[in-house]
Amino acid sequence: MKKKLTYIAYAVCISVAIGFLASFATQSSVNDWYLTLNKPSFNPPNWIFAPVWTLLYILMGIAAGIVWGKGLHHLLVKTALYHFGFQLLLNAAWSIVFFGLKEPFWALIVIISLLILLVLTIRWFKLVSKVAAFLLLPYLLWVCFAMVLNYKIWELN
Repeated sequence: MKKKLTYIAYAVCISVAIGFLASFATQSSVNDWYLTLNKPSFNPPNWIFAPVWTLLYILMGIAAGIVWGKGLHHLLVKTALYHFGFQLLLNAAWSIVFFGLKEPFWALIVIISLLILLVLTIRWFKLVSKVAAFLLLPYLLWVCFAMVLNYKIWELN
């Protein structure tokens, strides 16, 4: 049990760290460029994003830690974690492309790719642990919402 909690702790730290690093790109534009954009009526207030993303990164880390705890000697575990790692990189890339490069269209391409890879990650996680797959569902819903929001911002600007 202690070993599984260690995997979860490491995975949460990695997920949160990636989110933290990606937030540097966000911070560079959120208080200037982003404020000038036309946004849809359903755009949440800016203060909501940090706590939501923090919670999602924690859930993602717990899910990855549960899968990791099943043992890297299993091909299903390795495959699931490869998918997780790649989707985590696309997650960070979205912030860099949208906020850092200020390219909503290319960010939309990234987030669509992220969504596809996230669905595949959930499918692989489900083969290893249904609980781990379930923990990624709030993240999936948020990415779907973010994709629609990204599309509308691109369309309006």
